[in-house]
Amino acid sequence: MAGGWAKDGAIQDQIDSTVNDAVALARSRMGDENNTKSLSECEECGDAIPLARQEAIQGVRLCISCQADDDKRTAKPAGFNRSGSKGSQMR
Repeated sequence: MAGGWAKDGAIQDQIDSTVNDAVALARSRMGDENNTKSLSECEECGDAIPLARQEAIQGVRLCISCQADDDKRTAKPAGFNRSGSKGSQMR
């Protein structure tokens, strides 16, 4: 039951949309399934990627340092508070 201007199921639609966006982002970061060979050198800085990392992460393209920088750069804020409690929304 929605209230105001929202249609029935609007909250679930918003949740579904958020989940679908997150899945699409994760899939886009996985890369091409046909090209899963790990690189021996980082494509950003050119430093060597340790063999253990190459074997652990199929298709790795960045060293640990560049991957950490990329993760920080692409991190998204938490988004909306969907708990429905006014008290939790005012914190």
